[in-house]
Amino acid sequence: MKILITGFEPFGGQQINPSWEAVNKLPTAIGSHQIVKAKMPVTFSGSRQKIVELIDEHKPDVLLMVGQKGGSYDINCERIAVNLADSKKADNEGFLPSDLPVCNGAPAAYFATIPLKQVVAALQSEGIPATISNSAGLYVCNCMYFSALHHCAECNMNTRVGFIHVPYLPQQVVEGKKPSMALDVVSRALHVVVATLIGNACQPSELV
Repeated sequence: MKILITGFEPFGGQQINPSWEAVNKLPTAIGSHQIVKAKMPVTFSGSRQKIVELIDEHKPDVLLMVGQKGGSYDINCERIAVNLADSKKADNEGFLPSDLPVCNGAPAAYFATIPLKQVVAALQSEGIPATISNSAGLYVCNCMYFSALHHCAECNMNTRVGFIHVPYLPQQVVEGKKPSMALDVVSRALHVVVATLIGNACQPSELV
C-alpha cells in the first residue's frame, strides 16, 4: 500500500504549521507500506494544482491531508468537502476569494472516502481527543480537499481520500488563551490514523 500524506506550510503570520511539523516526523514506511510526504502551499490555486499533480504522480492507495485548525481542542476528522471558496483572510499569495466555486461544473460536495468512525475510535482508544467534523471551512484546506476528491472521482481512481485538522502547537499560543496540542501527541495521532487506514479495507459501507 502507498499512502500519500500532506501538511501545509505556515500562514497567517505564523512561523510553523503543526500539520507539516507532524507529517514530517512520520517514517517513510511502516512495514511494507510506503509513506510519501509532501508540504503544500497555503494558496488556493497552488494547493489545487499540486494535489492533483501528486495524485497523478504517485497514484496512492490512500491520500491523507492534514491541516491546522486554530481554536480546536481535538483532532477533527473532516466528513465533507464543499465546492466553495470564500474567505475574509487572504491566502499566502494575497488572494481573497468570495463565493467562488473550487471547480466549475463539479458537484456541490463530496464525502470522505476513508472510514472516519473507525479513525476517531482508534484515536480515542489511544487517549487522543478526536471527533468527526462536518465542516472543513471554506479556506485552502477545504479547497484542496474538494479538488482531491473531485479529481479521484473524475478519473475513476480507487484512492481513498480523507482530511484531518489538528490544533495549534503550544508555542503558537504562548499566552495560553487558545487550546493547543503537543507536537508529540499530534505526531502520535498521525501514526494511529495511518495504522488504522493500513489495517482497514476502507469498504464503502464503512465510510460513515
